[in-house]
Amino acid sequence: MSTFDKLKDIVQEQLVVNPDEIKMESHITDDLGADSLDKVELVMAVEEDFDIEFKDEEIAEIETVAQFIELIDQKLA
Repeated sequence: MSTFDKLKDIVQEQLVVNPDEIKMESHITDDLGADSLDKVELVMAVEEDFDIEFKDEEIAEIETVAQFIELIDQKLA
């Protein structure tokens, strides 16, 4: 399973959105409707599923699904 597919499953579960709405260019707050609490819960779910940890400043920079995937891939490398 690709990073995108795994992240898509997590986003769909955490934000309760249609999987068709989750694209690489999707903005996490504007397009997927996440508020600040949703984003924290999403990050925690990603950290748990991928067994990685993000720094606060890294999380603050995440705006799109593509940026999230890039950061996950950097952590897994």
